[in-house]
This record gives sequence, C-alpha cells and structure tokens, in this order.
Amino acid sequence: MEGLREINVKSIKDIKIGQTENVSAGTGCTVILAENGMAAGLDVRGGGPASRESELMNPLAAAQEIHGIVLAGGSAFGLDAAGGVMQYLEERGIGFDVGVTKVPLVCQADLFDLTVGDMSVRPDKAMGYQACVNAEKGNYRDGCYGAGCGATVGKFAGMDYCMKSGIGSYAVQIGSLQVGAVVAVNALGDIYNWKTGEKIAGLLTEDRKSFRDTVEIMYARTDVVDNKFTGNTTIGVVITNADFKKPALCKIAGMAQDGYARAIRPVHTSADGDSIYAVSVGNETGKIKADQDLVGTLAAEVMSAAIVRAVTNTESAYGFPAYRELKDRENKK
Repeated sequence: MEGLREINVKSIKDIKIGQTENVSAGTGCTVILAENGMAAGLDVRGGGPASRESELMNPLAAAQEIHGIVLAGGSAFGLDAAGGVMQYLEERGIGFDVGVTKVPLVCQADLFDLTVGDMSVRPDKAMGYQACVNAEKGNYRDGCYGAGCGATVGKFAGMDYCMKSGIGSYAVQIGSLQVGAVVAVNALGDIYNWKTGEKIAGLLTEDRKSFRDTVEIMYARTDVVDNKFTGNTTIGVVITNADFKKPALCKIAGMAQDGYARAIRPVHTSADGDSIYAVSVGNETGKIKADQDLVGTLAAEVMSAAIVRAVTNTESAYGFPAYRELKDRENKK
C-alpha cells in the first residue's frame, strides 16, 4: 500500500464544493454537493448549534443518503441558504423521488458572524443557489471566503480583542483511501498549531500586538458568566470515499472532534455550536472498504490541519488582525 500523502480536497471524486460571500457584509456560505447522494453522520458538541435537518443523520431516520451540506454564516438567520441549494438540485432532478418531484435532502450548520459586518445581511436562498453555481467551477479556496468570510476567533474578552479567521481544508490519501476536511473556524477559544504547540491565533492583549491565554483568564475567575458576549461555532465536514453507513459515520464525526480539541482551546463550550458532519461519497462501485477506526483517526488529523489552514490563509479584515499580520510584525522585530 502507498504511504500517506497530501492531496487537494477538491480531488475527492463525486463531490462538488462551491462558495460565495458578501464581502462588505462579512458573511457567506459554502456548499458540498453529491449528485449521487452521500451517506452522512453528525456529531454536535457545542452548546449552541444553528442547524437544519440534523435528524436526517440519526441512524434511526429512514433516509440513508443526503444530497447537500451547507456551512454558512448568519447564525440561525442564515439557514435560509439551504432553500437555494434545494432549488438548484431540484432543477437538475437530484433528490429523493416522491413521485411528483425529487426532494433534495440538504443539511446545514451556521456560525455566528452578525457582529462582524452588516448584521442585516445574512446568507439567503439566492446566496445558497449561487454557491451551487460556483461549485460547477470548483471555486473553493481557503481563507476569508464562503462560510469563513466573517469568521473570528479568541472572543472571550469581546470583539475588540479577537482575530480574523476563515475557512480551511486539508486532505490525505493512503492507497485508494481518501479522507479530507473542510472547516469554518469561528471559535470562542484560541487556535494552536497541533504539531508544534504554537499559538497562531486567539485572544489579543490590550495593545492588540500579542496573545493572552483564554484558558488562563478563565481559570482566574470562578464567577458565572451568563453571556459570553458573542456567538461563535466551528463547523466542519469530513469527506471520505470509504464505504460507510450512518452509524459508522456518526462515530467518525465524533472521532474528528478530537481534531477540534487538538487545535482549539477551550473548545465545545456553551457559547459554541461546534459541529462536524462525516460523509461517504462516490457511487457503489467507486467506494472502497476501509477500517472505521483508521478513517476516524485520519479524520481527526485532517481536521486539525484544516483548522490551521483556515487561520494561516486568512487576511486581516473588518478591523480584525490575522495570523499573517502578527507574523509579519514579529519577523520585523
């Protein structure tokens, strides 16, 4: 068997990834489409998820496949974007056949970016549809795009001391097995390079030139904080060409949460809605057999790497400094 090697997440067959954003408003959406359908599982560990059709991924639910996943900003307001994805898929005859039409099964998870740009502009049906059109060209890229347009991190002390984040991806291949991740990073906590332990984004000092440690600040006080000032949520998708059904994919999504825990501290708080989908793509002849625990272990690894990519590929925006700005400042010292 070939050794582990990095690939582009867009090279995984039988999916299309597209995104669109309203840059001036600081919000956007990213779609993952599977015209042949994809088995899907979900693991939610944050206390405040904004989501749509999550019960479809319950192993007891009748549907065995879905046709699209939307990651978006706008908090619960942004859930309208899935309507545009449904329209796009229905126009192309993609969905669950109910006789009179085919009903596309589209799930969605949203992050909170209403405090970044124009809070009155949220991902809507038109934006969801356009993201699907853009998926035809495979316009996905890491950084301040799609669902990551308004993403920020390190918000325990409020928006004045947080940093710009974005959306990131990473994928690997072993032999014919492919496992990848796409994640929009909008965490309350700080972000770390999981391999080196280096903090790469998070809560800033009062002069906004270096880091404070969110966990240390939390440890310094024991009083109850009822409102963590702003909404957060990291939302991601693990994609594999291995043949799994919903129960196994729910477990793989749960193992991928280890990727969040390696790179984000604190994580899974009551102020986050941290969610991970895991999907199996490809037609029946194109899927491969793989060990569930192997894929789950790889899922955690690619998720951690995708989180780092989300931070390091983002430019400063909306008055929030990004990793590159702080790194350039450090190199000039």
